[in-house]
Amino acid sequence: MQFLERRRRSAPTVIIISLIDVLMVVVIFMMISTTFKNQAAISLTLPEGKGTEKAGSGEMQLIITIPKTGAIFFGTQPVTVDRLGDKLKEAAAVNANRPVFIRADTDAAFGSVLKVTDAVRAAGFRDVKAFTKEGIKP
Repeated sequence: MQFLERRRRSAPTVIIISLIDVLMVVVIFMMISTTFKNQAAISLTLPEGKGTEKAGSGEMQLIITIPKTGAIFFGTQPVTVDRLGDKLKEAAAVNANRPVFIRADTDAAFGSVLKVTDAVRAAGFRDVKAFTKEGIKP
């Protein structure tokens, strides 16, 4: 004997709209709290120059970076002056007519700049250019 009639319970419904709203708030919070600035691997203070040429040729550029302290960089790889000479000779074997750009910090040791310039000349490159604040692309 059954006095109360049992009702069938329906499955609980999940309101997706509320979940999407919460998810969007979390995504917006993460986007705002994240820093998006471009962080350079090497911090340089470049000298300013008047009448500098803009760097921008279609072919692969050879860029040597001399920071205030630390290792010299050939492209993005740290090298010693001796190893730099070997890498430059390999690049000169491919094409010795392309320019070599030297990007040195304002406070970099002048001796380091001279050693790099000598290594570039010894490798067979004749077109050596220097970056300044006006001549570098961000």
